[in-house]
Amino acid sequence: MFQLNIDGGAQADTNKIYDLVVVGAGAAGLTSAIYASRDGWDTLVLEKEASGGLAATTHLIENYPGFPEGIDGSELMEKFAEQAKRFGAQIVEFEEVTSLKKNDDGIFEIATSGGAVYKGRTVILATGSRPKKLGIPGEEEFANKGVSYCATCDGPLFKDQDVVVIGCGNSGLQEAQILLEYAKSVTFVEFLPYSIAEKVLQDRVVNHPKVKCYFSHMAVEIKGDDFVHTVVVKDRESGEIKEIPAKGVFIYVGYQPYTDFVKGFVELDERGYIITDNHMRTNVDGVFAAGDVRSGNLAQVAVAVGDGAKAAIGVREYLQAQNK
Repeated sequence: MFQLNIDGGAQADTNKIYDLVVVGAGAAGLTSAIYASRDGWDTLVLEKEASGGLAATTHLIENYPGFPEGIDGSELMEKFAEQAKRFGAQIVEFEEVTSLKKNDDGIFEIATSGGAVYKGRTVILATGSRPKKLGIPGEEEFANKGVSYCATCDGPLFKDQDVVVIGCGNSGLQEAQILLEYAKSVTFVEFLPYSIAEKVLQDRVVNHPKVKCYFSHMAVEIKGDDFVHTVVVKDRESGEIKEIPAKGVFIYVGYQPYTDFVKGFVELDERGYIITDNHMRTNVDGVFAAGDVRSGNLAQVAVAVGDGAKAAIGVREYLQAQNK
């Protein structure tokens, strides 16, 4: 059985045993693939969506070294993928991993939603994280009908409209920059009495003439008919309820890891992130983790790249020891 690599390269063979299977094609996973494939290890990367991860949905990345003027996240991640493929890594997109197990012979089996089962001598888990949901009335009902978790993806849809951004941290302010290019106004709703975002983002966004901020407020409901038309918020100090007219609601209240498929297989912390040592090794011999999915990690592209490099070097040491 064969699984077509949609990038147009060679086919990923479910009958062979890869030296390394990387789960996730974000910054950490692609860096791992660059290092491992350049080392000569037969490397397969499985990605449940398009390559790039959350970084690819970021309009402008200004704090990644080497790009003084900043770079579009999708462009940066495309360069990562091209570099990995240049050294021979195979990237299979839209193939979600659903289970992982280790056989008695030490070979890992990685099953996917497409029905394929790939085999690897080592595995790097670089599945990243996804935006948390608020869990308030209207959020699910109006998903893709005004509710979004990606301004880079959906911001242009709200040209000359009023929008609300829930969350005034780095992610909210970073993504709001693109909203300010299109929207008539951007209103922030923040649970805390202040923003914890980087000062450069606060200076650039919070004081923008299109911006209004409700600190110490929480969203309690999203209303609409066919599409969103109002966000209901509560003042945490006074208890006062306000209704903010809006055609779009962009939610940035943190992230949760993609680790459901490895619960009970590798050790997770209380929030579901994968626990590793400083060499990116998990409690399962031959399984490593890198990037945003790792416990205690910072959600930064530069950190994910470092993790990916460390994990690939750990794979090298593990395989060399096995070969001996």
